Amino acid sequence: MRTSATGRADPAQAASRRAASGSVQKRSGFTLVELMVTITVIGLAAGAVVLSMPDPHPAVGLEAEQFAARLARAREEAILINQPVAVEADAGGYRFSSFDGADWTPLTGVFAPRSWGEGVSAPAAPTRIVFDPTGIADPARVRLSRDSQFRTVSIDGAGEVSIND
Repeated sequence: MRTSATGRADPAQAASRRAASGSVQKRSGFTLVELMVTITVIGLAAGAVVLSMPDPHPAVGLEAEQFAARLARAREEAILINQPVAVEADAGGYRFSSFDGADWTPLTGVFAPRSWGEGVSAPAAPTRIVFDPTGIADPARVRLSRDSQFRTVSIDGAGEVSIND
């Protein structure tokens, strides 16, 4: 068998030997198309993960919705237990209490004291909202803000709770 100057078999002879034996030599590795498809799939998966992660600083609207829902629940509680229920909101958060005829007692469970979310600011002056046993309350407003966003939670004279921009 003849060899070239590099010590390898003559390419023409090697090709004729492969053709005669019927074996086909295959190179190992990935094609450019396979690599591009793999990178695209990984990119799509990473994008889906990033988009599904919750915002660590949710919008002030979410905080306003939670506060409004708890206010509505406090109104229902006043009607159900047939006792006044008060909500005190200040710059630090809000808390609920009920009046048993002699004393105001802090409520627990879903009415446990809550702090405002990170970065949410509320008026420094305390606001007290009292729902009587019929669900009626004195009108009040609590304005919540974060960065340049703000929402106002309003309670009308009938005790209805709403959120305004």
